[in-house]
Order: sequence, then structure tokens, then C-alpha cells
Amino acid sequence: MSITNFHRQTSVTHLRYHFVFCPKRRRKVLVNGVADRLKMLLAEKSAELGWEIVALEIMPDHVHMFISTGPDVSPIQVMHALKGHTSRILRQEYPRLNTLPSLWTRSFWASTASYVSAETIQKYISEQKTRD
Repeated sequence: MSITNFHRQTSVTHLRYHFVFCPKRRRKVLVNGVADRLKMLLAEKSAELGWEIVALEIMPDHVHMFISTGPDVSPIQVMHALKGHTSRILRQEYPRLNTLPSLWTRSFWASTASYVSAETIQKYISEQKTRD
């Protein structure tokens, strides 16, 4: 497990968020090529913004993401950046996604994690595909 700390002139921070977000109407559209492309887009955009995805699991109807960001970024800014970017590109590349009024719901679930619970969250995310 890598530990990303954000070093600033006057501070060092270690902020990690566990997000869960869903396609509109919780449709099972995150399958096959869409899931693979979503994973790639999330990684690219996160790297561009200086964030690190610690764990990611894409289920057909929702996404679990554990991400490390700097202290100047709120959870809503993370979701806005990632959901907006991925929605635009995925809907261009996969026209069948345009049957939904929007790709993502406006809602999401977020939780913070400390050093102690980070392993628990990573294990939970990695075991998602083995659940019935």
C-alpha cells in the first residue's frame, strides 16, 4: 500500500476519501468496454489533477473509489471533476449511454479514512466483485 502525503510549504497532509457513485437510475451500464474505459479515464484525470487512486472497483451499476487528494480539494470538487469528465467522454464514445438523461446521478457517498481504516476500505473494495 502506498502512502501519499501532500507536502506544502507549511503542512503535510494525508487525505483519503472512499466514494461510491452510480449511473442514473442505477442502470447496469458499466460493463465490458465501458468499465475498462471508465477505469482509464478516472486514472488519467486523477493523475492530471495530482490525485492518486488507491483502489478502484467498477461494478455494473456503481463505482467504489478510494482516492488520495490534497487539502485544497473538497469531496464535491473531486466528484464534479471526475463525473463531469467521464460522462462527457463516455457518452461521446458509447452512444447507447445517451439514452439516459445523464450518465451519473447527482448524488454520491463519501467517507474519509485514516491510516488505521485504509486497509479495511481497500480490502472491501477489492472484494466487491466476489460478492453475490
